[in-house]
Amino acid sequence: MKIRDTSGWTMFIFGIMAFLLGALGIIRPELQLSMLGFEVAERAARASSDYTLTFMTAASMASVNMGIYYVLAALNDVKIFYRWTVPFRGLTFIVFTAIVILGIAPLKFIGVPIWELTGAIVTGIALAREKQK
Repeated sequence: MKIRDTSGWTMFIFGIMAFLLGALGIIRPELQLSMLGFEVAERAARASSDYTLTFMTAASMASVNMGIYYVLAALNDVKIFYRWTVPFRGLTFIVFTAIVILGIAPLKFIGVPIWELTGAIVTGIALAREKQK
């Protein structure tokens, strides 16, 4: 198990970042909300029907899992997985950008779709260059 090429490194780095940011969201969902530009209410001030922190924790767990998938794919050189991620990260960019434009998410949230698009482009370019070799 080792990383063999640039596309593998793009997957590995994204995976580590997703894992770490997910772990942060599990440990401190309020910090994750703040980083994404959302207003953060104190836990004691939240209504019993406010599931914001529950949702943030669940989304963060998904990020931890995805990070692990990306790292394992990179360490096992699963090129087909790399290729699958490119269009879906592009789709994530479109959806997340739309929610910022529509005012559903704050402007600071735009960092998430930019991160996804950047990762898709970098991985896509690396895969294309490796295919040419």
